[in-house]
Amino acid sequence: MTHAAFIDALKAEAKRLGFADCRITSPDAIPAAAGRLQAWLAEGNHGEMGWMEARAEQRGSPRGLWPEVSSVIMLGMAYTPGHDPLALADVPDRGRISVYAQGQDYHDVVKRALKALARWMVDAAPAELKVFVDTAPVMEKPLAAAAGLGWQGKHTNMVSRGEGSWLFLGSIYSTLDLTPDAPGRDSCGSCDACQRACPTDAFPEPYRLDARRCVSYLTIEHKGPIPEDLRAGIGNRIYGCDDCLAVCPWNKFAEAAHAHRAFLPRAELVAPRLGDLLDLDDASFREMFAGSPIKRIGRNRMVRNAAIAAGNSGDRSLVPVLEALRGDDDPVVVDAAEWALEQLVDR
Repeated sequence: MTHAAFIDALKAEAKRLGFADCRITSPDAIPAAAGRLQAWLAEGNHGEMGWMEARAEQRGSPRGLWPEVSSVIMLGMAYTPGHDPLALADVPDRGRISVYAQGQDYHDVVKRALKALARWMVDAAPAELKVFVDTAPVMEKPLAAAAGLGWQGKHTNMVSRGEGSWLFLGSIYSTLDLTPDAPGRDSCGSCDACQRACPTDAFPEPYRLDARRCVSYLTIEHKGPIPEDLRAGIGNRIYGCDDCLAVCPWNKFAEAAHAHRAFLPRAELVAPRLGDLLDLDDASFREMFAGSPIKRIGRNRMVRNAAIAAGNSGDRSLVPVLEALRGDDDPVVVDAAEWALEQLVDR
């Protein structure tokens, strides 16, 4: 098989395995990424995500993680929603879960497909390789842009001409010397819809995110009490936030039919009742979120988030379950419940 034929076959196999796009780049294609990462970390924008700082040198360059890498294969798997991600904004008694977390855990789905593609590669052209999806110190978004999957938009996430903002990214590092694809070109223009949509003003400027103010960070990564000045902005978002992604005009080209079936939403995760979430114990939490990426935050953080949403809801029928949470074992849950009661009763 010729070099060009191998690349064509690789991309065809990636598509067969459920990837929406597959492109190649060089491990040296993002020379400025390490410096930008260090500057971002120095400003404290990563908040409590100490793992980003701990392995920053490996994260800054593919060769920092694996010196032998010769090519980086970047892949995108679509999770385009078939419904309006902002539809629950005016339904305060329901919790809003980010689109990406309403189906199966993408870590499992994407890694399974990456491993299958890796096996195909080894059979077709024996070489060393490593597969990564999200949990390793890999700069997926700059590498995806360098490979031509799209570009990093002003919301700092990937934007694809074909799939909009709805792509999970995975990567294969290989010792094969493969011809790179052309990089993506920034096509945001003068649009600032994502900047204006952010409910907590988490963008100090375009292309820069302060995670400490981001609803996704606050509801998923942040373990302690959510800062009081940001609680109103969280609204009824209980896990993540889609606002900056959902308003991107490039989404008009994305089709729900392109989404991998594993990411179709589970009925119980589309619009859960806040009252049901506030009543979760550890066992019922594990049962409800089995097979979902949501399981990683645990019961206490989910109930904390639901209590904040309850405080923003104006729904006084939630007062009894919030009162019960005043006796919770977790002081962070107690704090959130008391704040919510203050919003619903004292005011």
